[in-house]
Amino acid sequence: MNNLLFASFSTATLLSDAVYYIACGVLALAVLLGIHFMSKVEKAQLGNRISAWAIALGIILTLIKKDILPVWLMYPAMAVGAIIGLILARRVKMIEMPQLVALLNGIGGAASAIVASFAFTSLYRSGEFFGKTTASLAVVVGTVTLFGSLVAAGKLHKLITQKPIIYRFHQTAAVGLLFILTVLVILGGFFSLIPSAILLPIMVIVAAVFGLLFSVRVGGADMPITISLLNSLSGVAAAIAGFAVTDILLVAVGGIVGASGLFLTQIMCRAMNRKLMDILLGKTALKKSKTEKKETTEESRETEEKDPVDPITVIKSAKNVIIVPGYGMALAQAQHLTKELAEKLKDNGASVKFAIHPVAGRMPGHMDVLLIEAGIPFDDVYEMDSINDAFKEADVTIVVGANDVLNPAARNAEGTPIYGMPILNVDQCKHIVIFNYDLKPGYSGVENPIYKNKEGVWVIQGDAATTLKETLQKL
Repeated sequence: MNNLLFASFSTATLLSDAVYYIACGVLALAVLLGIHFMSKVEKAQLGNRISAWAIALGIILTLIKKDILPVWLMYPAMAVGAIIGLILARRVKMIEMPQLVALLNGIGGAASAIVASFAFTSLYRSGEFFGKTTASLAVVVGTVTLFGSLVAAGKLHKLITQKPIIYRFHQTAAVGLLFILTVLVILGGFFSLIPSAILLPIMVIVAAVFGLLFSVRVGGADMPITISLLNSLSGVAAAIAGFAVTDILLVAVGGIVGASGLFLTQIMCRAMNRKLMDILLGKTALKKSKTEKKETTEESRETEEKDPVDPITVIKSAKNVIIVPGYGMALAQAQHLTKELAEKLKDNGASVKFAIHPVAGRMPGHMDVLLIEAGIPFDDVYEMDSINDAFKEADVTIVVGANDVLNPAARNAEGTPIYGMPILNVDQCKHIVIFNYDLKPGYSGVENPIYKNKEGVWVIQGDAATTLKETLQKL
């Protein structure tokens, strides 16, 4: 009886084309509104909820419009996906969020490639040149996104070395594979000379190898830009797949994700004074410049004697304090102790501000999320451009696990990965207290001359969670 009802009354009849297009437009605008709110720290959670509900409603709308509600196999699959998502949300630590984001970018690319693969197979012998071309392109972009994201997640999780990996003839191979992919897309879209069962696997394999070669040569210092770019590619893959299956909602939402990811990539490139093509082509110089060598040599001759004033005394007497958090704080999960330190300083009558570099951590917004998790007020958090002039007036700057984002070598060490990158002007502060695990260079591999300053700088080595506890007890 139920089958007869489904046969006689299709769920798709509930939605006319006009209603469907209006609903798609509303949901696309809701996603845009959510992204707009997520750009503001105090409204980020609201923006995330709006976008999540819009996507959920989009799934329901698609099930109704495409008349696939009766396909029972979808529901166990959706249940499994929901359970996995809830487990990840519960178990993944905040410090592991960058690699999770990279992994989710890859899953998005894989989903688009799978959808496009079915479209490609069904359209291959037809004359639908546009459909076949977009399907081919979506398969390629989605596969590149998947394997590039897997490498990025592996680097972030330290399963793969975070240093750039460059093979012999790496650049030649990458360019050659890109040319081959272009030819394969043309073959898939305009010709049917090769059976789809052969052409499709070749397309996937070549795209996978290209994705691996592209991502493996990116170093840890450039990982925030890489994650943003992969996020953009996952949206682009979805939008192109939407064209292949003629789904306007998928085109709209995929386009929004792709565009927002590309804008964020541009922002990250400007923040690091890096060119996107240099990162994509693996142009990451690791040599020291003559200037840096000279400075390092001169500083190494200096005595290791520190300012006789105890750093605890400096912190206690400070009335204008800036705290700079970095990836080391996240790694030690010391954000709550950092907040406790700020509150103790405030109770002592000090003004406390947090300075955030745009690429601090391993993904855009990483530090902001950690500080919010610890309950630090939004008004105490400042972006680099709005606080950089304040360092010279501060009584003390407290660095918790940051290195590259405050390395003065970025101003004069030509030929190094961070040369020309805007940094936090921590070196202009009269007193600097640094809580870092050790004195080794950051992910860029460039030594920080601040560590060798003999006056006004104290480096307290060790796990930030331990050293901050000890400092709080002394305060």
